[in-house]
Amino acid sequence: MSQLASQNYASTSFAFDDALPKKSAYFVPRNTRGNLPVYTDVRNGGGRQLVLVRNVEGNVSELARDLAQSLFPADSLEASRFKIQISQSKHLVIAGGRWRDNVVEWLKEKGF
Repeated sequence: MSQLASQNYASTSFAFDDALPKKSAYFVPRNTRGNLPVYTDVRNGGGRQLVLVRNVEGNVSELARDLAQSLFPADSLEASRFKIQISQSKHLVIAGGRWRDNVVEWLKEKGF
């Protein structure tokens, strides 16, 4: 029998853990159409722009903290205008600008 056929392949490992999304304390499930539940709400005749993240499962305050820390650089104008509120213990309301696309891309990068 050749050496190649007699090698022990049990020691071969693959980095499957790196390919899987990291477990977090929150989860944002997609809606029935397969989209992330991130919506834009315009109030006061266009003077107030809100972004809504709905149906968050798990620790909503940790999602709010992660968004606030990593969506925009800390010393940027966007970060100074970025305000997050938790609504009904499972929704986020983000005020201060039109950031729906930024939030959707951030969630996709996180694996949701």
